[in-house]
Amino acid sequence: MLLDRLFRDTKTGKLVLFQFPNPALWVFIAATLLRLSSYDAHDTQLGWIASGALIAWALDELVRGQAPARRLLGLIVLVYEVWQFS
Repeated sequence: MLLDRLFRDTKTGKLVLFQFPNPALWVFIAATLLRLSSYDAHDTQLGWIASGALIAWALDELVRGQAPARRLLGLIVLVYEVWQFS
């Protein structure tokens, strides 16, 4: 089944739905939470940090994602982030 193959590790065959976030995703989460909090003195810089971290995460997933769905998600996020800048 196609959905089953999308969410399985291509090397081990194990189901890969959720994983502990990598450092780039933690930076994105922290910057986004700071932007949403009352700490908004550097809102623009936090936005750039969040976008940069998300782009780094998307590239990492695109290149090293364990399942095809994760690589596809990385591609979608990367295209969206690049589109945001244009």
